[in-house]
Amino acid sequence: MNPTIEESLEEASPAEAVPSNFADLGLAPAFLDAVRDAGYTTPTPIQLQAIPLALKGRDLIGLAQTGTGKTAAFTLPILQRLAQDAAPNGRGPRGPRALVLTPTRELAAQVDESFAKYGKHTKAKALAVYGGVALDPQERALRRGVDVVIATPGRLLDHLERGTVKFDDLEVLVLDEADRMLDMGFAPQINRVVAQVPKYRQTMLFSATMLPEVEALARRYLRRPVVVQVGRRSEAANTVTHAVYPVPRDRKSALLVELLSHSDMDSVLVFTRTKHGADRLVRHLERAGMLATAMHADKTQSQRTRALEGFREGTIRVLVATDIAQRGLDISGISHVINYDVPQQPEDYVHRIGRTGRAAQTGDAYTFMSTDEIAMVRTIERLIGQPIPRISVPGYDFGTVAAD
Repeated sequence: MNPTIEESLEEASPAEAVPSNFADLGLAPAFLDAVRDAGYTTPTPIQLQAIPLALKGRDLIGLAQTGTGKTAAFTLPILQRLAQDAAPNGRGPRGPRALVLTPTRELAAQVDESFAKYGKHTKAKALAVYGGVALDPQERALRRGVDVVIATPGRLLDHLERGTVKFDDLEVLVLDEADRMLDMGFAPQINRVVAQVPKYRQTMLFSATMLPEVEALARRYLRRPVVVQVGRRSEAANTVTHAVYPVPRDRKSALLVELLSHSDMDSVLVFTRTKHGADRLVRHLERAGMLATAMHADKTQSQRTRALEGFREGTIRVLVATDIAQRGLDISGISHVINYDVPQQPEDYVHRIGRTGRAAQTGDAYTFMSTDEIAMVRTIERLIGQPIPRISVPGYDFGTVAAD
């Protein structure tokens, strides 16, 4: 029997996580300045463990919940590597030296923003490449030359097939949200992309869970990786307060309006199971005078971008989304996540509620549970290893409704 990933791969020792601030991690002054400019003073646990290893060129597997700062854990080491080995004119080789594969357009755009934020004092050029927008501007930028490509697998393959990008000079490959990419069926595309990058490179894989498929991917593409794990697998963030609201299915929209009308819910992310359900719920909220918008796969990229910008800026109070948004959204200040429909996969509960309580902030996660969803909630409770308190709202709890 083959050993498990934990039995066969090296794990980061506690001694490697001794540093307590960014200056102790081995980062150059330009990046310490950028981190300080961004308002960060203390590294997160994943950053403490991963950054020193990444700076040494080690392959690594980062297992962490969403909202733990993992993007900076690979962005900063890549930028420092680019700065240290830059050509005299500061441009470096024509071909990209780093590639980050992500599952969604939104995550690609956010990783691109991270490179811009932390690389502000360098000449490094990063480019986000994803679908839903025109190919030509991306093609022109690739032909001019960039140092880092952040891409979704499908759109990157389009460019590879057109010959607009080659990875002969690639030094670092990052597989971000690897479990999500596999969930979305990207395994064949990942294999095709990796087949076109140099065999000898640094590879970093980040995932919220170590499913067998993720383990197989790691064994295939990483060399003697160090495993860095923050928190227990499938563990819900301890900065999030959980609650379940029993409610008949046909009373869920009314309960949502009730809660929004009598609470301090400033920035609310609501998850529905279907696209039509998201649109229907937005119309109901708008009729109740709430500022809301929907985000799902039927929306164009420009519509999705506008929705996110409005939600970030606070002009939109409620963002109603399908599971396209459960991973990869880096929006600070989300006060509440509401599972309007209980997720069918218990792991998705952890990913959904990870949108709030990020970066040591606190948040609330509410789940609306109809009678046919009781079993799914119990499965979630087994997964996270704790019961979720029930809150009964008079006139909405299906027990009291039935009594009426």
